Amino acid sequence: MTRPTQAIIYSSALRANVQRIRELAPQQKVIAVLKADGYGHGAVRVANVLATLVDAFAVCSLDEALVLRHAGITTPILLLEGFFSVDELPIIAAQQLETVVHTQWQIEHILASQLPVKVWLKVDTGMHRLGFLPEETEAIWKRLNQCDTLLKPVPLMSHLSCADERQNKTTIEQLSVFNELLRRISTEASFANSAGILAWQATHCDWVRPGIMLYGVSPFPDTVAKDEGLQSVMQLQSALISVKQYRKGDSIGYGATWRCPQSMPVGVVAVGYADGYPRHAPSGTPVLVNGRRVPLIGRVSMDMLAVDLRSQPNAKVGDVVVLWGRNLPIEEIATLAGTIPYQLLCNVSQRVPRIERT
Repeated sequence: MTRPTQAIIYSSALRANVQRIRELAPQQKVIAVLKADGYGHGAVRVANVLATLVDAFAVCSLDEALVLRHAGITTPILLLEGFFSVDELPIIAAQQLETVVHTQWQIEHILASQLPVKVWLKVDTGMHRLGFLPEETEAIWKRLNQCDTLLKPVPLMSHLSCADERQNKTTIEQLSVFNELLRRISTEASFANSAGILAWQATHCDWVRPGIMLYGVSPFPDTVAKDEGLQSVMQLQSALISVKQYRKGDSIGYGATWRCPQSMPVGVVAVGYADGYPRHAPSGTPVLVNGRRVPLIGRVSMDMLAVDLRSQPNAKVGDVVVLWGRNLPIEEIATLAGTIPYQLLCNVSQRVPRIERT
């Protein structure tokens, strides 16, 4: 018998989430973000499902793009951090990849290369992470646009820093800066991330770049997927591998941090922080046993965690346990563990098999 821990990936949910994006941004082209191995879902798997449903993919780096190309993915792919070495440029051209440029040395190398590459010019509209300042963007864009070998158009792109806060005026300020540039530069543009797509229609521009919402997770701290019309794509599940009765006062797990308040059944689940479940999830964090909520108790171990089965006295070894998924929002688990859903998804380890289902 193999270990029961697995991540179920629902392809129908991926498709439904793209449809939701199309409803929100019907006139825009869609760049589906597949960085970090498709946010832990498997980039090639996600790309195969979405190849005919979106207009392009985006990844972090050349290495991530080559995984997709070597798997036969021919959809346009954008490198969000651009190239890290001039040696990457011939490969980018040969593989027909597109690259963001966000710093001066990249500009000089891309122009000197004389290679037929599609570039996107990154503008820092206020996030202050990557990109050119607005006041220097127009001159740089003209240099790129005048280069005969570069593929046209040369779009502008920027990134929203606070779009997940619906009342934060920073998004309006960033949008004002970006729109002022677009009044002077006639080209395509991309600004909206998942939060922008859902809450800030004015940021949609020509291209939208959904990331977390593709995978059925809300980008907002006060909602879950269902609230935003999204469907959870990943269900992390395992099974009970032990059910025992313990006496009042017995301690459970490392550090003896939790003690039984009465005689009670305790289940052990074959999942732990080595699988990507958050180590700091506190006692009381819910899991589903046979579809019903029971609380985690004690510390999460590397390969196991314990649950209170008083509300499930008939639970037995082999019963399915859901750690997050369609009926247990990952957003809730992340909040209780003091982290964000992005990290939970990306941390699901490679030893956990991904099982695709429709």
